[in-house]
Amino acid sequence: MAELASLPLRYRVQLGLYRWRRLDPSPWTPLPRPLTRATVALVTTAGHYRPGIDPPFRRLPGGDVSFRVLPDDTPLATLALGQTSGLFDRDPAVHDPNVAYPVERLRELAQAGRIGRSAARHLSFNGSITAPARLVRHTAPAAAELLRGDGVDAAVLVPI
Repeated sequence: MAELASLPLRYRVQLGLYRWRRLDPSPWTPLPRPLTRATVALVTTAGHYRPGIDPPFRRLPGGDVSFRVLPDDTPLATLALGQTSGLFDRDPAVHDPNVAYPVERLRELAQAGRIGRSAARHLSFNGSITAPARLVRHTAPAAAELLRGDGVDAAVLVPI
C-alpha cells in the first residue's frame, strides 16, 4: 500500500479534498457452520476478467461499479488484470496472480481441511470507485445475492 507522502502532489491534493463516505458498520453475523465446513469465496478489487468472455472494466466518472464472475476452475493464466487505477503497481499481480486473486491458496486451504471448500464462483471488482453510491445501493446487494445463491458462507475481500 502506498504511503500518502510517496504519491505525486496531484493525488495527495485530490485525496485531501475527497469527501469520504461514511457508512454505518454492518452488524456482525456469525458463520452458520464451522470454517472447516464453510464454503468460501474470494472478492478481489484487482479488476480481473476473462478476455473474450467478459468485457474489461471501464474508466468511468466515479468508477466502474460492475463486477465479473470468475468460475473457480478458471486458469489463472487466462485472466487479465483490468484495474483502471494509475496508482496501482501491477507487476506483483502480473508475476503471480495469487497476489491479487489468491484462488490457489484458497484451494490449498480446502485441501488441508482448514475450510470446507472453495466456492464455485468468485467475484472481481475494479477498485478506485470514488462515487460508491451505485455500488452500495445496487451492485453490492446483487453480488451478495449471487454468492448467497451459490451457498457461500464467507467471503475473503482482497483489496488492491
